[in-house]
Amino acid sequence: MNTDKAMTHLLHYGFILFLAWYCVACQAESPIEKVDNPQILQLLQGAEAQIGKTLSYDPNYRKLDYPNGDVPLETGVCTDVVIRAFRAVDLDLQVLVHQDMRKAFSKYPNHWGLKTTDRNIDHRRVYNLQTFFKRQGFSLPISQNPNDYLPGDLVTWMVPENLPHIGIVARQKTRDGKRWLIIHNIGRGAKKDDILFKYKITGHYRYFTTTK
Repeated sequence: MNTDKAMTHLLHYGFILFLAWYCVACQAESPIEKVDNPQILQLLQGAEAQIGKTLSYDPNYRKLDYPNGDVPLETGVCTDVVIRAFRAVDLDLQVLVHQDMRKAFSKYPNHWGLKTTDRNIDHRRVYNLQTFFKRQGFSLPISQNPNDYLPGDLVTWMVPENLPHIGIVARQKTRDGKRWLIIHNIGRGAKKDDILFKYKITGHYRYFTTTK
């Protein structure tokens, strides 16, 4: 009898622990927001698909195919998250940035001492992506108001030690619903994190409108 009572108490306690864990797990992220624009949805799905697959960060220079050149999916840098997401909507930033740089090389920053374009790396540099999106008319004002940012937007930051960073605004918010999460790779692979206002924002870009 004592054994039966002990087992009953154990099962009851285990059930309470399960409910507590389940409630916490359910509240870990806000529900996924509806996105009406099919291109933005594809872009976000392309970014989300990298989570759990891109597991590391590797900034080493790589020789790439052209077009659609890429490093192995399991690795990459912050820009690769954006590049792969854009390819989900049939937009190859490797080609687009290269073509624009060929037309206006002097308009792009030259922190690397290059005298001509490099199809292996140009599109993988945050400064070049910032210049490209601004030149194409996709730049928006920088704001500290979370309502000014929408799923699919691109945000750039300057992280400590003056390192440029880029990510994509996700279609989920923080648990309190105050800020959009960001899909990015800052060193541990592709993740979805609450970093919108964690670092100094240096750019805000919207490639697609929110209408169908």
